[in-house]
Amino acid sequence: MNSKNITLKDLADPHELSRLSIPQCEKICGEIRENIIRTVMKNGGHLSSNLGTVELTVAIHRVFRSPADKIVWDVGHQAYAHKLLTGRCGDFSSLRKKGGISGFCRPAESEHDAFISGHSSTSISAALGMAEAMRLNGDKHHAVAVIGDGAFTGGLAYEGLNNAGKSNNNLIVILNHNDMSISKNVGAFAKYLTSIRGNTAYLNAKKRVEHILGNTPFVGEPIKKVIKTSKSALKSVLYHSTMFEDMGFVYLGPIDGHNISELEDALRAAKKLRRPVFVHVNTVKGKGFRPAEINPGAFHAIPSCGYRKSNPNNVTADSFSETAGKLLCRIAAKDENVCAITAAMKYATGMQHFAARYPERFFDVGIAEQHAVTFAAGLAKGGKLPFFAVYSSFLQRSYDQLIHDASIDRVHMVLGIDRAGFVGEDGETHQGLFDVPMLLTVPGVTVYSPSTYGELEMCMESAFFRTDGVAAVRYPKGAETVTFGAEDTDSFSITKNGGRRLAVSYGRIIHDLYAAAETAGCDVLKLARIFPIDVQAEELCMNYDEIYFFEEGSRRGGVGEYLMTELYGKGYRGKFTITAADGFACQASAGECLDECGLSREKMAEILSGSNIRTEDKIET
Repeated sequence: MNSKNITLKDLADPHELSRLSIPQCEKICGEIRENIIRTVMKNGGHLSSNLGTVELTVAIHRVFRSPADKIVWDVGHQAYAHKLLTGRCGDFSSLRKKGGISGFCRPAESEHDAFISGHSSTSISAALGMAEAMRLNGDKHHAVAVIGDGAFTGGLAYEGLNNAGKSNNNLIVILNHNDMSISKNVGAFAKYLTSIRGNTAYLNAKKRVEHILGNTPFVGEPIKKVIKTSKSALKSVLYHSTMFEDMGFVYLGPIDGHNISELEDALRAAKKLRRPVFVHVNTVKGKGFRPAEINPGAFHAIPSCGYRKSNPNNVTADSFSETAGKLLCRIAAKDENVCAITAAMKYATGMQHFAARYPERFFDVGIAEQHAVTFAAGLAKGGKLPFFAVYSSFLQRSYDQLIHDASIDRVHMVLGIDRAGFVGEDGETHQGLFDVPMLLTVPGVTVYSPSTYGELEMCMESAFFRTDGVAAVRYPKGAETVTFGAEDTDSFSITKNGGRRLAVSYGRIIHDLYAAAETAGCDVLKLARIFPIDVQAEELCMNYDEIYFFEEGSRRGGVGEYLMTELYGKGYRGKFTITAADGFACQASAGECLDECGLSREKMAEILSGSNIRTEDKIET
């Protein structure tokens, strides 16, 4: 291990990093960056965030001993270096592929992934729970939460901080501060962190450090010696006036997040304190890859088809997201009460068009979906028409707000639910399969699911001006695919192919269903308003002997189950078959996910021909 020629592939265990010299570690960091850039440019994934945490990851693994010490990565989109250092270097080329390495942390994938990740702001609460469990078990190891400043705009982070600071556990919270999340960070907390980040007045540092450590029983003097003998750690000032100290933490920072020695000194000092410590680390998002350093937002997430210089924001102009953003501008031009809200996803949801044209009516609330819904309800109570653009999997956080703050009082707002259905390579945490079952349980909600851009326009118009209460318009990732079939509608349409069998569906899979049904001689009922279903559409269903419902969503609580219940309640006695997703969907391309669930053109044709009906799909009287 003393060889100067040691490489990343030679590291069989993260503990071996502690035996290397700092120059050797810096060389390893270079290899990590090369591997990340090469793989993400080919497979897609998160680039800027991972490039910014390489030295921090190396320092963490030099100081702590995973998996005995629990390292919890918030979101997990900055943990690629962690994966490369914990036995997955040889498989890293399979990142985000079916059956390959996940783009986020998965305990089932490695014992070094302490907690499931994919959504933001969860790390402090999870790490606190682990630290408390270790205390109860007599385990002296540490729980370490690594969280970005973007995730700190989520309320759960503060709930975790509030409880963690008074816990007296072996908990260390590391704030990776790079001034960016997905979109530019917003709000008072971002300004607060920036004020600390920019503070270079290290006057009386030694006095401040010694004062705090001198009042720390038993361990204060040893740590004081560590800091006295470390020039870099001495520069890591212990501030007396931060909100983190007020919440019960010892505050260390700001630290240069690309200086391994400085990081290591601070982390070792934090480890010896054996109480809640907050370590503030400054990093450069996209570090080591100049294009990403210049424009970190553009390189935050690279699509699986690769980065396109012609489209630096990685949002294709031919997509439901972009189309929804432009349609919203047209609607807002007709009604000055229309407002737009995003939760740190301005470009990803196509809301940059509205932000540029109507800045006074545009609100980026940060990663705070719960706040976004209640804020929208407040706008609506003030006579405005709010549109909240949000990913399906992120809307899950705001279930209580939809019920309590919006639906009970029949508040009128529109949800633009992006990434509905299978998203693909991001895996279980990002698949948009549960918004429909969630919304169908909320009284008074209307849900639209257009198949085309034309239907998207009609459904948005209906949601704003012809619907009361909460209205949701859900649409998939990517572009429209329907090239033939029934005309656009905001309710339903029927296509006749003859016979007494009916295929029913909605959303983007309707294109392939038309082709499958035409071959099988089945009629097709296309739904655009999927809840409540038009009474006339239900009456049409009563005329068929066999109904096949295909749903790009969860079987349990989905539209298929809802329609089946309604029809049997009206006396329907035919066969009703549901083909939909069961449980969580693992990472794979959207096409692979659809095929796996029986929703590809070929699989639907087999089902309609009677050759591929799974036992669990078949429901008969």
